[in-house]
Amino acid sequence: MAGSAPRRELRGRRGECGALDQVVAGARAGQSQVLVLRGEPGVGKSALVEYLVGTASGCQILRAAGVESEMELAFAGLHQLCMPMMGHLDRLPGPQRDALAIAFGLSAGSAPDRFMVGLAVLSLLADGAEEQPLVCVVDDAQWLDRVSAQTLAFVARRLLAERVALVFAVRTSAPTPGDDPLVALPELVVRGLRDDDARALLDSVVHGRLDERVRDRIVAETRGNPLALLELTRGSTAAELAGGFGRPDARPLASQIEQSFLRRIGSLPDAAQRLLLVAAAEPVGDVPLLRRVAEQLDIAPDAVGAAEAAGLIEFGAQVRFRHPLVRSAAYRAADPGDRRDVHRALAEATDPDSDSDRRAWHHAHAAVEPDEAVAGELERSADRAQARGGLAAAAAFLRRATELTPDPARRGTRAAAAAQATFEAGAPDTALELLAAAELGPLDEVQQAQLARLRGQIVFARRRGGQALPLLLDAAGRLERVDDGQAREVYLEAIGAAVVAGRLSGRARLREVAEAARAAPRAPQPPRLTDLLLDGLATRFTEGYVQGAPLLKLALRAFRRAAEQGEEDVMRWLWLTWLVAGDMWDDETWQAVTTHAVRAARETGALNFLPLALSYRAVLHVHAGEFDLASALIDESDTLTEVTGNSPLGYPTAFLMVWRGDDVRVAEWIEGRAQDAMAWGEGRAIGLANYLLAVLYNGLGRYQDALARAERAWEHEELAGFGFALFELVEAGARSDAPEAAAAALHRLEEQAGASGTDWGLGVVARSRALLSDGPAADLLYREAIEHLERSRIAVHLARTHLVYGEWLRRENRRVDAREHLRTAYDMLHGFGASAFAERARRELLATGETVRQRTVDVREALTAQEAQIARLAAEGRTNSEIGAELFISPRTVEWHLHKVFTKLDVTSRNKLRGALARP
Repeated sequence: MAGSAPRRELRGRRGECGALDQVVAGARAGQSQVLVLRGEPGVGKSALVEYLVGTASGCQILRAAGVESEMELAFAGLHQLCMPMMGHLDRLPGPQRDALAIAFGLSAGSAPDRFMVGLAVLSLLADGAEEQPLVCVVDDAQWLDRVSAQTLAFVARRLLAERVALVFAVRTSAPTPGDDPLVALPELVVRGLRDDDARALLDSVVHGRLDERVRDRIVAETRGNPLALLELTRGSTAAELAGGFGRPDARPLASQIEQSFLRRIGSLPDAAQRLLLVAAAEPVGDVPLLRRVAEQLDIAPDAVGAAEAAGLIEFGAQVRFRHPLVRSAAYRAADPGDRRDVHRALAEATDPDSDSDRRAWHHAHAAVEPDEAVAGELERSADRAQARGGLAAAAAFLRRATELTPDPARRGTRAAAAAQATFEAGAPDTALELLAAAELGPLDEVQQAQLARLRGQIVFARRRGGQALPLLLDAAGRLERVDDGQAREVYLEAIGAAVVAGRLSGRARLREVAEAARAAPRAPQPPRLTDLLLDGLATRFTEGYVQGAPLLKLALRAFRRAAEQGEEDVMRWLWLTWLVAGDMWDDETWQAVTTHAVRAARETGALNFLPLALSYRAVLHVHAGEFDLASALIDESDTLTEVTGNSPLGYPTAFLMVWRGDDVRVAEWIEGRAQDAMAWGEGRAIGLANYLLAVLYNGLGRYQDALARAERAWEHEELAGFGFALFELVEAGARSDAPEAAAAALHRLEEQAGASGTDWGLGVVARSRALLSDGPAADLLYREAIEHLERSRIAVHLARTHLVYGEWLRRENRRVDAREHLRTAYDMLHGFGASAFAERARRELLATGETVRQRTVDVREALTAQEAQIARLAAEGRTNSEIGAELFISPRTVEWHLHKVFTKLDVTSRNKLRGALARP
């Protein structure tokens, strides 16, 4: 069934998707539809089939796929397709039923007539369509067994007035047209993407800077084939793609296509093969450079004609291979010595001033033995790459520099640097391998301690929490003997690891780490950000919240100033500063540090860090009631997390889902994600999951369930989450006649949020007191809460305060006053997209006697999450290039999205976007 599948729009496939939409619409209307999608391998036929399935809501889906190994098994494909309909077999006329049963091996008998089988299938589908429209899809139909193909072609030609759609996806390469049973059926030829769409697709999967010439070469060689674009990037690292520094043979021989290319290359004259090798080793297709190298290697001019005549390459304004696999095949076919000669020639022909990094890379691949001169050149290239923000490229340079370093001590130092850069570029597994290599070298005590620290950091990034804790404590102990400043930093990392491990490591373990940190060497003067944060947290976890609050507020003020000045330590400690700011109810710090962190991570290409920054920024947007912006950032963070292989960041998604509150099934999803997080060592996820479910159930008015969840969250004092759970517990207790539980929670909330001194903290305290008060005192407290929260960014809690105030006013029979606050709450919550809380407000408004009009759809709801984000940035005056740099997409992609935004919002220029986005 496809009724619950989301609609998906494919890049550059508007016409094809429209044709498929018509197929489904026709079937629903009782007009049988047949369509054959034809195209080369990888052009997107299967993606279109998935689009069809995803849009066929209300239809039953029957699927089959041709399997090359089953081409000799008669009726194998037909059996796949019809198996879900076997319950209808008894409804068929006897001869048809018998023929199909024999064909499928359900009964014995003489070979059935092929046309009788076809008639049986036609009847079977028609019968099933009486209950529900049928959409039948057959992928890789060129590999169907011949009998199944012929039978389905028979059925296709006889479908007329049934509610059935039959869609085939067929490769153009085989079988030949004369042998194709599907010939003459209605067809749609699926071609490669246009250049702008191909560039946009490539940019969407390459996370980081991509050399324009490399990108243009990839787009040209793939000819818009989506699979080729995706597979090329899947097999290459960010560094290899970023500037063309990867070797063409980095991916394994993957297909018979490449084998055929190898054979074609092998049949060429030696000079033509050598020319192809030069072109394959040069990543951007620089024709003048290739000419210089060809002359240097004595490659005869007629080699160009031979290579072009073979249909493998084109020499024009730019060198273009017939297919990316030709390039890798040409490189692989060459003798290793020939490859080195070519790289050496390319290095000598490359301008050392304008392209020193690519020159260094060619020298590296020309080297046979360790060479300090080349290694040093690579190290300098790494420095330049890192200075430009190319962490992935820097890591690649350092890895190769390590391999070419003859001196063991220097090799260990470079391996350690390579491990650090690789980890920061988002490749933790490779970083661990380099770390192991670094540990083999002769290291002094400082280096050993630093590598121990890096190992702990990598384990924490990959697993979170408990597993990293002993590694970090060991590293901190080592560093105390050699470097007080670094030791204090690692103690802070250890406290953070213990916080994330939460109840899995136990409260005693966290206190033990905090006590060890307090015994660490004293902070230097003036103290660094690290020192302020460490002293505050150590005090908070040994003496208590109130005692630690002054030190932590001092640390957060320092972080805000550092964020405004763009200091690097803001990025390094965002994950812990974020939790501390939440624990202190400090939305000002949230705003400052996430603004800086996201911008800095984008500018430097720090893919290991950016998902975290995006996630925290998304949570701030949820608190501010900006759910669409939060959704866009969460999507981007999830994509980057998958690419880097780091532990998933499920909290922002869950937080957004509970505040939307439009699907009670989210509870099961949250429980599942909590279990996943615990498997990664994040015991803190237990308390967070219960806090989130308390929010969900309070929104739905299920106060007993909310109380139970908030009390479970209260069982362990998680940083930040504990205080938030208290807020929910007070409301749930007040609404479910559990005054003792609510009063106990209020006492702790007064202690914590009250000590924060922020408008957010003071607002939630006043609101919670009001929930447990009566008469004039409650009225004053509600108004006090609103005044505080209006001065904060926490719009969702401001809206909820209007809601509970309105509910209280209605119970006090002050209907006019109640309507004012309930209307405010409803307008705010509905505008945010907080469905459950908005519904609470709507019900209360109805109870006051006010009619709640059906709300029109906000114009912004017509935009996708990414479109909304692009529209907002454009409305702020950002250029396409600036937007593209922030979102890791090309300016062309931005323009493509803006065109759709203009259409959806009915505007014609960027200067009208701000007004359109503000329209209700």
